[in-house]
Amino acid sequence: METVLADLAANWPLYAAIPVVAALIGYVTKRVAIEMMFRPMEFVGIKGTFLGWQGVVPRHGGRMAATATDLLTRNVLDVSDVFARINPDRLLREIEQPLLKAVDDITREVLSEHHPRLWQRLPPMAQDLVVKHIQAASPRLFRQVMDELRNNIGDILDIKHLSVQRLTRNKALLVKLIRETSRPEMAFIARSGIYFGFILGIVQSIVWALTKNPLVMPIFGAAIGFFTDWLAIKLIFVPRDPIRLPGGFVLQGLFQRRRAEVARQYGDMIAGELLTVRNLMEGIFDGPKSDRLVAIVRKLVAEAIDEQVQSAGPLMHATIGQQRLDEMKDAAATKVLERLPDILRHADGYLTRAMDVTNIVEQRMMRMTSLEYEGLLRPAFRQDEWKLIAVGGAIGFVVGELQVLLMLH
Repeated sequence: METVLADLAANWPLYAAIPVVAALIGYVTKRVAIEMMFRPMEFVGIKGTFLGWQGVVPRHGGRMAATATDLLTRNVLDVSDVFARINPDRLLREIEQPLLKAVDDITREVLSEHHPRLWQRLPPMAQDLVVKHIQAASPRLFRQVMDELRNNIGDILDIKHLSVQRLTRNKALLVKLIRETSRPEMAFIARSGIYFGFILGIVQSIVWALTKNPLVMPIFGAAIGFFTDWLAIKLIFVPRDPIRLPGGFVLQGLFQRRRAEVARQYGDMIAGELLTVRNLMEGIFDGPKSDRLVAIVRKLVAEAIDEQVQSAGPLMHATIGQQRLDEMKDAAATKVLERLPDILRHADGYLTRAMDVTNIVEQRMMRMTSLEYEGLLRPAFRQDEWKLIAVGGAIGFVVGELQVLLMLH
């Protein structure tokens, strides 16, 4: 024991440095593990081998996007509830002028293309009267389209396909979604490396003083990197539900404790980055289920044209002919479908406020079970988690070996 004390007195700066270096190991391994989750965005190294790395999140972007979207659509967001918030009359007021302009253009284009003789023979005043008559009926047609859209939105918009496509196509968005909502947890992981590493470093210095075994430093270094990575990740999620301890202390995973904050932030990002009005409209008009909307619009346009022709009298029907009438219906429906997204863009502001995706997501997330809520972030850690922990252990081992060289020389 006297020899040990003498060694401690003679080399106290080195022994005092051991816990500090251990804390540094803990911090560095955590920072490396965090960055390895998100960077690099593309694979760097020799493809087809293990010599290289791509961030865990971008590498498994498709799978993570599918997992996040499945949770989003199953527990957080019902697209029917979102579209039920739209008031057709208010929406009509928002797009009234562009709608009337589009009806004017479509009417003139269809009649001049499919019945040029009849249209050209009409004096300008008569042409204007025809256009105004059709314009007068257009609000009712628009309401019918919106009613059908709201009542059948689940059959028209594949929200899961839209979300997965967006997140997979834009890896940076997926990384941002996970990184921004977990920033405090990432900071906690890095800080925990300092605390845990320092405590283990004290034990490490005592063991070294007693044994002088060259394996102590690298083994402890690896243990510090490995154990603190594992423990930090566990403390983010566990325990899921609060455990009240004597003295008023409450023990709960950091991510679970921040549910209200995360819910608001997640809602903002979903509404502002993923399920924007424009993205939703693109999914409706160009998504895999858009053929249902096309069929609805063609049916309603055809019925509207039939009403216009009938109100003009049998002579008009005879003059146009059934074949040409069918061609006009198809042409009009096609043009309506082409112009409708542009018309609705004039109501972006109203639609964003009315659908209120941010608050819907926030409220639903607050009602999730602890396990469901954990699923928002847990997949990002679970996928290749062992690799991140192993890297922490490897870095700790190398730094520990360098400590041995320092202590022996």
